[in-house]
Amino acid sequence: MNDTVSIGSSPRRIRQNNIVAALQTIYAHRSLSRADLARKLGMNRSSSGEIVAELTEGGFVQESDESGKQRSEPSRAGRPGIMLELVPDAAFFVGIEIGVEHISAAVIDLSAEVRACRKMAFDTPSSTVEEAVAQGVELIVGVMAKRMIGRCKGLGISTPAHIRPDGFVTLAPIIGWRDVPLKEIGRSAFLAVVPAAVPITVENDANAFAIGDSYRHGAAGVTLFLLMETGVGGGIMIDGKLFRGGHGLAGEIGHTLVPGSGGQKFEQLIGREVLIRQYREAVGREDADLQDFLGDVRDRVPAAVNIAETWSRHLAYALLQACRLLDPDRIVLGGSVASLYPMVAARVAVHMSESQNIPFPTPEIVVDSDAEFGSAFGAACMLHQRFLSLESEEFGSEDGAPVQSTTS
Repeated sequence: MNDTVSIGSSPRRIRQNNIVAALQTIYAHRSLSRADLARKLGMNRSSSGEIVAELTEGGFVQESDESGKQRSEPSRAGRPGIMLELVPDAAFFVGIEIGVEHISAAVIDLSAEVRACRKMAFDTPSSTVEEAVAQGVELIVGVMAKRMIGRCKGLGISTPAHIRPDGFVTLAPIIGWRDVPLKEIGRSAFLAVVPAAVPITVENDANAFAIGDSYRHGAAGVTLFLLMETGVGGGIMIDGKLFRGGHGLAGEIGHTLVPGSGGQKFEQLIGREVLIRQYREAVGREDADLQDFLGDVRDRVPAAVNIAETWSRHLAYALLQACRLLDPDRIVLGGSVASLYPMVAARVAVHMSESQNIPFPTPEIVVDSDAEFGSAFGAACMLHQRFLSLESEEFGSEDGAPVQSTTS
């Protein structure tokens, strides 16, 4: 018997398990024939057909002609098959990242494709938590169509903080927050613009970044994620699961003290703030920003290149320490500062090689394909993941009737 079906004991629970399993399977494969879906669910065609009918009636799944799609495998003989796929517009999920100097936000659909994203400068330490959250909500809801707002199924918020499982921020020193009921603040702000209550999830920004990147690229093996903004956050994924450690602080190498640095932490040596400060001092311009610095590094301006060289040495040391502890297969860099890495990657590799006597394996080091929105995207993915799971309330009606997607 299919394990998914056997989990629940009541008809309602079995129904929910089967619906969720079908949605997860179709999402994972993007499109499937009815026969393939039944086979992967371990069900007969009749039982699988009932689930498909319910999801189709509810507006979450649709049929499509595979002849109109690009296929990687050779075409099969005979008539094109009818495939099942998710309806992208059936549900939307919002993710907001509240950083030190910025707020970014993204919306994804049921296929987990980004439909809108926005970013703005924002001085979070000088604002109240309520102001920051309200600004983030306003930023993204303002560009969402009415139908997207009506079909919104969840809000994720990420921020550089230590966050309890109940969405309560215990400490966020870099933005000045302490003992903040962030989940409830997010709920109130979202209810002011969204017609119905939706699930709210709150996560550390680096962990959200890790979840988002893994959603795009998969997460086999051990991956270390570094989110480099004003501070430096870290997240660890092991075979697709977020590793939090004993107190939810695993991966936070940004707070590690660096020997010989006068008591400085890694985030004080490789974060955005130090780069901009050093660059402004070097060029004598108080209005110089990160983009100016990156441009000068690209153009090989000596002052900028010298700063980049120092940064590459500090980054190499940070990565080396993490590698000896975690032995990751892959390291993914994100945040605005990550844009510097491709220009100094060779120097980072040299510094890492020179700093170890034993030739330990070197992990692949890459920059996230959407580094600046990675945390907001990940925050949205957390709600997408929840929607396609047994935690979802969408498919658990008491009477077992199909749950319709919102069409307002």
